[in-house]
Amino acid sequence: MAVAFCSAAAFALDKPAGKVVLTISGAVSQANNGATAVFDMAMLEKLPQKTFTTQTPWYPKPVTFTGPLLRDVLAAAGAKGSKIVAVALNDYKTDIPFDDATRFNPIVAHLLDNKPMSIREKGPLFIVYPFDTAAELRTEMYYNRSAWQLSSLKVQ
Repeated sequence: MAVAFCSAAAFALDKPAGKVVLTISGAVSQANNGATAVFDMAMLEKLPQKTFTTQTPWYPKPVTFTGPLLRDVLAAAGAKGSKIVAVALNDYKTDIPFDDATRFNPIVAHLLDNKPMSIREKGPLFIVYPFDTAAELRTEMYYNRSAWQLSSLKVQ
C-alpha cells in the first residue's frame, strides 16, 4: 500500500544554495533537480525540528539527537510509496517500511548533543528512531534501519 503524507512541510522545493547533503529519488513529486529532490543542510534545518534523548547501541550513554522528522523530509519531496531504501556514504543500504515514518517518528538527525555531526561521528545525517519510546524499537531490526552517514533515500 502506498502511503502519502500531507503536512505543513509540503511546499514548493527550492534549489539548494549550499552543498547537497541528501538526495531523494524514486516516487517523489516535488523534484528540484531533474527527477530528484535534493536538500542542503539549510533546507533541512528550515523544516520543523524534533529533539529527543535516547540510548543507542553506538554510544555508551544516552545521547540527544535533533533534526526534522523523516515524514516531514519525505513530505517536502512529495514522496509516497511503501518502502524507503536509505543509502549511506559508504553504500550501506537498509530498507525502511514507509509507514515507519509515521508509526515511530524517526528523525533525520543533523545534531548530536546539540553539535553538528562530522562524517567520523556518523554524520552529517543519521536516521534515528526514538528507541526509548517503545520496547519493540530496541531490537536489531530497528537498529539496522538507523542509517548513519545518510546520503540518499530511494522511495519505492
